[in-house]
Amino acid sequence: MGDNDIMEMDSLSDMEEPDGDPEFGMIEEEIVYPEEFLPTYHSIKEGSRITKTRLAEFNDKPDSLFFNDGARRIDFILVYEDEDKQEFDKRHTFQRRKRRREYFEASLMKMGVELEATRSVIDEKLTFIKVHMPWDVLCTYAEVLHIKLPIQPNDLSSHASPWRFFSFITKHFYPNEELIREETEYFTAPFEKDRLEFFYIKDQDVFFTPSMRSRMAYYILSRAPYEIRGSIKKFGISKLLDGGVYKAAYPLHDCRFNVKSTEQGCPNERYLLYEEWAHPKSFYKMQPLDLIRKYYGEKIGIYFAWLGFYTLMLALAAVVGLGCFIFGYKTQESSTWSKEVCDPAIGGKIVMCPQCDKFCNYWRLNSTCEASKKLCIFDNFGTMVFAVFMSIWVTLFLEFWKRYQAELEYQWDTVEFLEQEEPARPEYEAKCIYERKNPVTGVKEKVPFTTCGRCFRVSIGIGTVLFWILLILASIAAIIVYRLAVFFTFSSQFRNQDMKTLEPLKEYVTPQMATSVTASLISFIVIMILNILYERVAIWITNFELPRTKTDYENSLTLKMFLFQFVNYYSSCFYIAFAKGKAVSYPGEPVYLLGKYRNEECDPGGCLIELTTQLSIIMTGKAIWNNIQEVLMPWVKNLISRYCTRVASEKVVPRWEQDYQLQAVSKLGLFHEYLEMVIQFGFVTLFVASFPLAPVLALANNLFEIRVDAWKITTQFRRIMPEKAQDIGAWQPILQGIAILAVATNAMIIAFTSDMIPRLVYYWSFSVYPYGDHYNNTMEGYINSSLSIFNTSDFSDSSRPLAENNSTITTCRYRDFRYPPGHNRQYEYNIHYWHVIAAKMAFIIVLEHIVYLTKFILSYVIPDIPYAVKEQIKREKYLTQVILHETNLKLVTKRLKPHSDDDIKPTGTKWEKEEIELDF
Repeated sequence: MGDNDIMEMDSLSDMEEPDGDPEFGMIEEEIVYPEEFLPTYHSIKEGSRITKTRLAEFNDKPDSLFFNDGARRIDFILVYEDEDKQEFDKRHTFQRRKRRREYFEASLMKMGVELEATRSVIDEKLTFIKVHMPWDVLCTYAEVLHIKLPIQPNDLSSHASPWRFFSFITKHFYPNEELIREETEYFTAPFEKDRLEFFYIKDQDVFFTPSMRSRMAYYILSRAPYEIRGSIKKFGISKLLDGGVYKAAYPLHDCRFNVKSTEQGCPNERYLLYEEWAHPKSFYKMQPLDLIRKYYGEKIGIYFAWLGFYTLMLALAAVVGLGCFIFGYKTQESSTWSKEVCDPAIGGKIVMCPQCDKFCNYWRLNSTCEASKKLCIFDNFGTMVFAVFMSIWVTLFLEFWKRYQAELEYQWDTVEFLEQEEPARPEYEAKCIYERKNPVTGVKEKVPFTTCGRCFRVSIGIGTVLFWILLILASIAAIIVYRLAVFFTFSSQFRNQDMKTLEPLKEYVTPQMATSVTASLISFIVIMILNILYERVAIWITNFELPRTKTDYENSLTLKMFLFQFVNYYSSCFYIAFAKGKAVSYPGEPVYLLGKYRNEECDPGGCLIELTTQLSIIMTGKAIWNNIQEVLMPWVKNLISRYCTRVASEKVVPRWEQDYQLQAVSKLGLFHEYLEMVIQFGFVTLFVASFPLAPVLALANNLFEIRVDAWKITTQFRRIMPEKAQDIGAWQPILQGIAILAVATNAMIIAFTSDMIPRLVYYWSFSVYPYGDHYNNTMEGYINSSLSIFNTSDFSDSSRPLAENNSTITTCRYRDFRYPPGHNRQYEYNIHYWHVIAAKMAFIIVLEHIVYLTKFILSYVIPDIPYAVKEQIKREKYLTQVILHETNLKLVTKRLKPHSDDDIKPTGTKWEKEEIELDF
């Protein structure tokens, strides 16, 4: 941009727009720009270095991170499209955006920020505004944001790692130490501008890291005004982005991810992260968490630390789960109950009652031979042991994570982050029109609404969330009706089977399996659709509630989304585990849903295999869908963007324009990443008794997920805005709640969904009998004992099978413990049923108490903060007190004089005390 452009812009600033001009929409009557508050471009340009360098040509350095002078570092980039080169239907929009942008940029200069503009080398309509924070401004806002900075190197000896003896092996699993060097540890303290000499400053240019500088720059951008209407002041870059005044706002990557920069002063941290973290060849290496935190901020760092720790702990659970699966697979052929089902002399002679009315036919038990073998893989004694193990594992995971998180809090200077006054969100500050007395400070402060208004907003939010949860339950009910209708349809396909021979079905697909698979797929589709719709609703509700701080905003949104996702993902699993097949009565008096559909029954082996099918489909489908969204979509969008904006080979594209072509970071940031992992954590813990391979699938997914997320944010997205975070926020209590609930759900799955307790009752009560001079413990006869007898003449006309050749069948069997026909209490529950119920309740109570007691002991024994970290925190607080506040203490000591008898003089009958003035 040349001198003519400068003169044109300045003249536009100086000219007076006609009042009442319809083309201008009477802009000057709506917007007031008081000169005493803000300088205009006309007043800034004369003798100002900022304006002289504001419009500069690109210096042809592709990876430059500085202004054209090569000295001032770029801390943020703003991008806008020049309206002068566009055709607007209404000139009012053009003028309003231009004036808001000019006012906003002038506001930034008034706050001490330096700006420089450069035209795009690809699209002449685009202009890039480079933002620089001078040293004095950095010091001011470092104090405002309570940023902790070094005061002294850490002089405490570090404890030697217990794995140091295996360093010749473990070193291959860590990033290359020659590329990513271990940084020096420092004791830190909140920055104070007036005590600058007490901080450990070697070089002012690197004292504040690029992530700190970007965070402070964004803080200013979020609070700089862009318009004043009377007493109402509008401010914040987010509003300007939403209104189209700016196209983008982002901090810069320091170089290309796959090419090391040769520019002076470039740390090449992005390149190092790609080589040692995001590249597929580094999948086996530990994550460079300190470099991740330094480049992307603590919030990104704590997420990857948690994900890595969770994946590491999953490895142990996956090994035990895989062992249980192998045990079940090896014993499926030798299982007594599966042998009896498949035996032609036993299962082949047992005629089962129809599972639907009229069109369903009788069937042989051995037709479910293959399903029975598959069930034995998951429903065995090893699975019960694994469920208890996972209940202990989840406690160890949470307790050890707390310790690891405490170490990271200290190392990353976030120990007292939440204790400090977190600044209010700009959206909150903009709506503050009421006054109230602060109960802590006693000072009147502005708030956006009254107590009644807040209650109204919260009530609207709660009501909306409940409505959507009821909508999910309605969809689950619809899927249940679908299951009943489809099962009826599939079963009717077998009604013409020749019942003279009643040969077993040769197909592996039974009506139960076909119904389960199709219903699971439909349930997954419904889940995905409802997720997309509800996300927008949850964001709208949270914005309407107007939380004060960003932490409050994220916690509120997290709670809403998780409650919805919990019901959405897990409700179908809870239905199969605890509702299906529990209220079916017996063939003579079946239970009907909606007065039309006969309630579903479980397979003779139970509903556990169907629950396993549901879990495997949802977990696999969710992982595939998320990876498509996270990997394929950004890559395709960037590919299209590069194709549409390709330039001639001789043109040099600057760093800020390269980043602009990348994908913008979502406003929700890491929310979706956490939500995805927490939902997976629920599948791994809540229903692990039915699917011991869940930790194996989760481990494989997470190993891929870590590198995918790393590759995505390093190569496909603009640099994420660095943010502080002390911990994983609201996700921590959610994980603890899931861990507590998992004990109850797994105990109830073993008791009510699997066939484990009835087998144990049979084994200890009915199969142990004296045989000669010893006891013969066997499971033989269990299948026969678990099936009750029904007289076919007792069928009602509405449920009697219509198939021919059924006249020779006088009795059939069904899964229950009831007295046979002819008994004086026929079709009522027998004594075996009550034994089994008592055993189930006793098992749940005993297991829960043992596991909860173990969890309590472990949580008490394992301290949340390691002893070494406690020592370092105390040492740091001591140094902060001594170094930063010792000056004031000495000054007070100097000014104070010891009291003597001369200091107190009698006057008449009163004693007068000499006043001592203290000059601080």
